[in-house]
Amino acid sequence: MSIDQIIQDFVTKGSAIHRIHVLDYYYAVNRLLQLLHLDHFNTDVTPSIPLPKLLDSMDRLVDYATEQKIIADTQRGRDEFEAQIMDILTPLPSTLNKDFWDCYQEAPMRATDEFYQLCRDNDYIKTRQIAKNEQFNVSSPYGDLIITINLSKPEKSKQDILEAQKSTDGYPKCQLCAENEGYKGRPGIAGRTNHRVIRVPILGENWGFQYSPYAYYNEHCIVFTKKHISMNVGHHTIQNLMELTTVFPHYFMGSNAGLPIVGGSMLGHEHYQGGRHHFPMENAKVLDTWTWKTNSNVTAERLYWPLSVVRLRAHDKEDILQAGSELMEAWDNYSNEALQIKSHTNDEKHNAVTLIARRNGSDYELDVVLRNNRTTEEFPDGIFHPHPDVQHIKKENIGLIEVLGLAILPPRLKTELAEVESFILGANNNIAPYHQEWAEELKQQGTITKENAATILKEAVGHKFQRVLEDAGVFKQTKEGQMAFAAFIADFQA
Repeated sequence: MSIDQIIQDFVTKGSAIHRIHVLDYYYAVNRLLQLLHLDHFNTDVTPSIPLPKLLDSMDRLVDYATEQKIIADTQRGRDEFEAQIMDILTPLPSTLNKDFWDCYQEAPMRATDEFYQLCRDNDYIKTRQIAKNEQFNVSSPYGDLIITINLSKPEKSKQDILEAQKSTDGYPKCQLCAENEGYKGRPGIAGRTNHRVIRVPILGENWGFQYSPYAYYNEHCIVFTKKHISMNVGHHTIQNLMELTTVFPHYFMGSNAGLPIVGGSMLGHEHYQGGRHHFPMENAKVLDTWTWKTNSNVTAERLYWPLSVVRLRAHDKEDILQAGSELMEAWDNYSNEALQIKSHTNDEKHNAVTLIARRNGSDYELDVVLRNNRTTEEFPDGIFHPHPDVQHIKKENIGLIEVLGLAILPPRLKTELAEVESFILGANNNIAPYHQEWAEELKQQGTITKENAATILKEAVGHKFQRVLEDAGVFKQTKEGQMAFAAFIADFQA
């Protein structure tokens, strides 16, 4: 296929899906010619029938650029060039923001639907890579847990890591900063030419709203401060989350804890995550229900969940703010040495919360998940962190998404679990040493056949994730743990 044919198909398809206006046809063609170092285009070339998918034509354009030595044939080179191609069919930030808020006046859901579809069409959301992720559900005493093996993010080579370490000039300051919008990219900083951010006013300040390129769930979005400031979870966090669920009533919004170990992977920039997704924790059984002691408008619930969760519900968000702040303040200073919970060591704070806000009809809900990041010689990674015997499956921080019952497991497990399956079937294998003891236990659990091995293995992984979450719980699912939890919340019961 000639390069003229590929260009024609790309621009025609972009127009067919309403991403390139018919009046912008020649402009789009000429932008592509510039990127591809071409001076001429055969206007007599007719579009292919049927038209290729837009991303297939994009791939052919990138292949041409690598063949002609216009770009390096590396993952970074291809990614950056893909973004430049797709920028041609992406509106300017000013135009996109105007269109978004015009749609919002008709319906908030329509505004996010159209922005989300744009981010899929222009390949900012990596739909093809996300489709590679593996997902399955596993039953637990707490309800179904969702297990995903994250295969979408490309693994960094040693060269990528070395180049990133040299990239220290501070622009953009981090991968969340608004400075990334339209940035070409460099070693250590992804190409974001096709990236767009919606400006959202929150309590007098401008925040950015974007979608995650490698979404972990439906409409996975990120809301971040305009200024590059570190995560700081407090009274204002509840205010912001309540406001966001007012602006986007069809989305949940949540904040990671603001401390290492129990926080997410990005503590350097204040941000929240949200989306339109129903998580396992939302289905958790309710152990206790009561009226909040200082505010009868608030209903509170203690959930049966591996982590320690109090759910607050009220019609007025100010009532939620009051109750949530009282709960956070009490937890900030709570210690119970019998359960290894210490609020502070000298001046170092250990207690924190993961917060999840949502709308339930016209009511507001806030889940307050109690966390603690203390370490000991026995548990140097964290007392309330995945313990060593489950780290062969999950050793990373337990952040907001895992708290909600969705496991994000590392890509290494795809090949490693295949070796474990071979081992338990008695076939030749190259099992990783850190899976050996677990695999031996699985092998003793009865008759394993080719027909049931995969199911047995998935259930075993799910049970390990259940343990991961239980390790992160501060009030364990034991008589002592639940008595202590009940005593802690007694001060808030009318």
